[in-house]
Amino acid sequence: MAVALLTNHPVPYRVPLFERLAAELGVEVLCYGGTDRFLPPWFAGLDAGLDAAPFPARRIHGARAAFEVAGRYEAVIAPYAGGPILPAAYFGARRRRRPFVLWASVWAQPRSLTHALALPVTRDIYRHADAVVAYGEHVRRFVARIRGRDDDIFVAPQSVEPELFRREIGDGEIAQFRARHGLPAGPLVLYVGRLVPEKGIDVLARAWPAVRSPATLVVIGDGPLGGRLGPLPRTRVLGVLARDQLPAAYGAASFALLPSIPTARFREPWGLVCNEAMDQGRPVIATTAVGAVAGGLVRGGETGLVVTPGDPLALAGAIDSLLSDEPLRARLGAAARHQAAAYTYEAMADAFARALEVARDAAAARPA
Repeated sequence: MAVALLTNHPVPYRVPLFERLAAELGVEVLCYGGTDRFLPPWFAGLDAGLDAAPFPARRIHGARAAFEVAGRYEAVIAPYAGGPILPAAYFGARRRRRPFVLWASVWAQPRSLTHALALPVTRDIYRHADAVVAYGEHVRRFVARIRGRDDDIFVAPQSVEPELFRREIGDGEIAQFRARHGLPAGPLVLYVGRLVPEKGIDVLARAWPAVRSPATLVVIGDGPLGGRLGPLPRTRVLGVLARDQLPAAYGAASFALLPSIPTARFREPWGLVCNEAMDQGRPVIATTAVGAVAGGLVRGGETGLVVTPGDPLALAGAIDSLLSDEPLRARLGAAARHQAAAYTYEAMADAFARALEVARDAAAARPA
């Protein structure tokens, strides 16, 4: 029997992982939704994504289907996401005595009413999942505090496609990118992501006018707060770009920003834009509310700069520091590229393999 892995959508940056898991572990990917509730709206077309997937994949509909998954699969892997999908998958696996692996991304307890009401159930899943795969060391620490142990928690380091983001971007490609989007000469500072409150867009909007060094803020993405950045001086909002255009954007930029802030419902689980920028040898300025900072990828003074979330003056000061110090940018960028090289799909797949092995042993040892 195959192993079921539940997720919301076969997004491009997960395709290499899922393909590897299918080949090595017999994983089939079951997708439960392509709605705005579970993922950004530009990841539309779930059925088209499933049709194009180079691994076994299909759609499931709702919590009942998630509950019944264990009847058809040898083991179940499910993420901390999707509303009722996680408890349904977990209790279905328990009913069928199937190994259950939690794919954990949260590293601080959400404080919304919905999460508070669900807390007894989610804590039970955290404690009694047969094994856990964690986004990073920060998530491993969070889960270990709940479980009271960490010997069955395996870190799957977050990765992006190396053939896309680590490839060399030459001067010609950078010039074409600038010309295509009408970008002026001079340094570019890059933000890529959703334009929503939790990404710190309001903080960036207040910080950018305080930046003294000459540069252009380039914004790639969309969302309800796009209007906050468009009117700013020395700013170009490009909207959503195809994924294969992003390496040129990082190559053209001096560095990237991820000014996320914590909210009652959200704390940045990772921030794959950090991997993307660092694969191109670009440092990142991020806040302590970013998982890639808490998890050790972005290190202040080593692979980027780290600032307090919600502090526009601190963000502006960090931007000025990097814009005015080319040797510092070069040193941080080289270290960033080296650091990001260890965040691979091979390492991710290995963590899933070890978790499944432990989960099978744990399930077999449970009393009937």
